[in-house]
Amino acid sequence: MLEIERKFLVLSHDFIKASFTHNRIVQGYLNSNPERTVRIRIKGNKGFLTIKGKGNESGTTRLEWETEIPLEDAEKLLPLCENGVIDKVRYEIKVGKHVFEVDVFSGENAGLIMAEIELESEDEVFEKPIWIGKEVTNDVKYYNAYLSHHPFRSW
Repeated sequence: MLEIERKFLVLSHDFIKASFTHNRIVQGYLNSNPERTVRIRIKGNKGFLTIKGKGNESGTTRLEWETEIPLEDAEKLLPLCENGVIDKVRYEIKVGKHVFEVDVFSGENAGLIMAEIELESEDEVFEKPIWIGKEVTNDVKYYNAYLSHHPFRSW
């Protein structure tokens, strides 16, 4: 149930041609408190309920519990979420032995492109593709829950 993840800004769209899949994601927060976020997500034609705990000091590791729920339930729960729905397309790109998930945001967060990589440990070595920029793992303004209330366009 622990998620070990690092986040980076993306410098270019070069990742698109290397992606092996992509899906539109729409998500809202029933609770965006950084101590415990509760998220409803629709990814493609599937629904998910996710609970995340507060990150550790580095922002890399935190508790994450996720379960698939019926799409119809997710569609009914989204209108109950706090204001500020996140809309993005997620591309998945294999780099070495890892998969980067690159989110291209739209709506009020248009212009923001971030990459995430999940790791087995905080100190795990991984290959960084040329399109990866500054690391923003520990910067809360790049958390989706934050972006839902403080969109990128308003920065």
